[in-house]
Amino acid sequence: MAVNVVDVIIVGAGAAGLMCAIEAAKRGRKTLVLDHAKRVGQKIIMSGGGRCNFTNLFAEPDNFLCSNRHFVKSAMKRYTQWDFIAMVEKHQIAYHERKHGQLFCDDSAKQIVQMLLDECSEAGASVKTRHEITQVIPLDDGGYSLKTSQGDYQCQSLVIATGGLSMPKIGATPFGYQIAEQFGLEVLKTTAGLVPFTLHVQDKDWLSALSGIAFDCEASCNGTSFKEAMLFTHRGLSGPVILQISNYWNPGDTVIIDLLPDINLADELANANPNQELKTVLAQWLPKRFIQQAIEAKQLVSKPLKQYNPKELQKVCDYLHRWPIKPNGTEGYRTAEVTLGGVNTDEISSKTMEAKQAQGLYFIGEVVDVTGWLGGFNFQWAWASGWCAGQFV
Repeated sequence: MAVNVVDVIIVGAGAAGLMCAIEAAKRGRKTLVLDHAKRVGQKIIMSGGGRCNFTNLFAEPDNFLCSNRHFVKSAMKRYTQWDFIAMVEKHQIAYHERKHGQLFCDDSAKQIVQMLLDECSEAGASVKTRHEITQVIPLDDGGYSLKTSQGDYQCQSLVIATGGLSMPKIGATPFGYQIAEQFGLEVLKTTAGLVPFTLHVQDKDWLSALSGIAFDCEASCNGTSFKEAMLFTHRGLSGPVILQISNYWNPGDTVIIDLLPDINLADELANANPNQELKTVLAQWLPKRFIQQAIEAKQLVSKPLKQYNPKELQKVCDYLHRWPIKPNGTEGYRTAEVTLGGVNTDEISSKTMEAKQAQGLYFIGEVVDVTGWLGGFNFQWAWASGWCAGQFV
């Protein structure tokens, strides 16, 4: 069987891989994208409830976790959210802003995938699915040979855009990390990120009855805080604020949650009718079901305010403003939106995304140790890192 020879092979037809293919092909490079799945862009299609939170108006380097906090600056400066928005507008895809600068398609995430495929086609990049790569071999004179389930390929530049371990049901694999290690690159420990918490039995027993209830709060852990909605589930805690803080949580840590971040409860109780019961006063700001469950679980005692002494009232305030939750763990990669950790950025050029010790080998997107906050930041990293690599492959 003849070997297919191209200039650039990109492994992974996701956000970063397709963006890299567009840019490489624009430069006249014969570019091929290979993916083991049946369809491209599955994670894009699933994201944002099917509407794809494709970027964030306020995206900047501080919105990312990375062992080298300076690494993302170069790519984010050279390909910004405004550049991607311009592409979306060029393709006349209607979109809208939600809170915190999050941008979503009005219609469907499939529009973003089609846009990327159209751009690939226009630039001359080929995209092939159902190609499982079984071996990557460096060539003596530079470049790489790939053995796949559908034939052999050769390229000068090889780009790994295989993503992380999150959402295995749509095909996530450790392939990218294995290739990095094959070529001597360090892979930092990976864990599930932007992921719901599970709870210890004693907390789950009384909180699981609140499944489906959501309200805004502020969650803090290890010096970082987020203020968004929290959702109670039958397994534990979820919602944007929990997903955000999960990136900063380590096993054994306690998460402190301010259930009433917009008020000073001590002042409110001091000014309330002393004949009112505590649960009646709290019901102005908290769901009644939460208050009732807390009372039944003996987390709170409800009686007329005038029957509390100052120490008891302070205890109520401390509890609701500093509600301590010690998660049992997370739901893991099954429901995680991203993977923390990955290929050590010290091994990669922040300008080109090329491995420093393996010429012609590039790593982009989620496979790298760069993780954004919830809200379109991870897509922006995919677009930016893919664009940057595309200028050099």
